[in-house]
Amino acid sequence: MKKIRKRSASWLAKSARRGFRGYPIATVALYGPTADLATKIAVSIIPDERNSPDLLERWFSENIDVRHDPVVGEQIQAFLRQHQARSVVVTDRIIGCPHEEGVDYPEGQSLPALSVLGGPRPLHP
Repeated sequence: MKKIRKRSASWLAKSARRGFRGYPIATVALYGPTADLATKIAVSIIPDERNSPDLLERWFSENIDVRHDPVVGEQIQAFLRQHQARSVVVTDRIIGCPHEEGVDYPEGQSLPALSVLGGPRPLHP
């Protein structure tokens, strides 16, 4: 099992280490209920420097850290190839909770405190 974890997460680090190679840029953000468990990964595509992201896909995992889920890794790699991402930017840690405003709680309201961010505050990933 360690082999799968190392291999499935390595594509993410390898893609980010390549640095800026031009547009389109893929941004990868990690979300989870704690600072150690990522249960959601969001990938957006920025087509060029004059535009905001025009595509956004999300993947979820409940049973395994999404960074180590080989099925999710393959799906994200296919998404990056499909949209010809030349550069990949990845957050270096989990940046928020996996809940989505308007989906998991009413718009304009905040969630109770989660341990990932250390205190009560509105969370809008």
